[in-house]
Amino acid sequence: MKTIIIIFIALISLQQLSAQSIAIGSGASVYVPAGADICAGTYGNITGNIYGEGTQCSNSPVPVELSTFTASVRNNSVTLNWKTETEVNNYGFELERKNEDNWERIVFVKGHGNSNSPKEYSYTDKSPIGGSKFQYRLKQIDNNGQFEYSEVVGVELIPTEYALYQNYPNPFNPITKIRYQLPKESKVVIKIYDVLGSEVMELLNEQKEAGVYAVEFNADNLSSGTYIYRIIAESFMDTKKMILLK
Repeated sequence: MKTIIIIFIALISLQQLSAQSIAIGSGASVYVPAGADICAGTYGNITGNIYGEGTQCSNSPVPVELSTFTASVRNNSVTLNWKTETEVNNYGFELERKNEDNWERIVFVKGHGNSNSPKEYSYTDKSPIGGSKFQYRLKQIDNNGQFEYSEVVGVELIPTEYALYQNYPNPFNPITKIRYQLPKESKVVIKIYDVLGSEVMELLNEQKEAGVYAVEFNADNLSSGTYIYRIIAESFMDTKKMILLK
């Protein structure tokens, strides 16, 4: 028969009874011997330490209860909203976006630590790139470094028009990214020119599905100066300038 351990402030009492809640005050420690089990209906008031060879009940509530996690599209941005019902030891959330087969961290949002009331969070991804379908997930991180992933949510973002954006960073040395968008499947050609109009290189020549993309330009072998990049996609054509500073 397992022993249930109940702590009140710094007083440790071993009793053979069930508990609806457990209080471990700040500065107090709990030793759980081998074969014992420490259980509680809520962990919202644990600020002390639990140690020893025993275990915590497998049905103990999770530190952070995430009730909703949604994604919605507005213009060319994706807004992520999530809500927690309770939080214990919550350091915060890393919001991740899936690019091809890899998950990439896009932002960290600080948590509320300990809370017994609902908390709402929001973040707008203003520049998703890599096609038209995007997936997101939350990595909830405790103060002790432990983490847990949320379920994945997805959206489809199809641009309504062709566009070529200013490269970023600009000025750059020696790498920059050129972002563009397509409202439908198109053959895309992007070329780089010097200020005299001579072609420096063909950066891209591919068939692309509708979506938002970025291509990297490495000017490591070029000298400082102003360069021009041009996109041709079906009947759409646009040109912009960029500055290489070494």
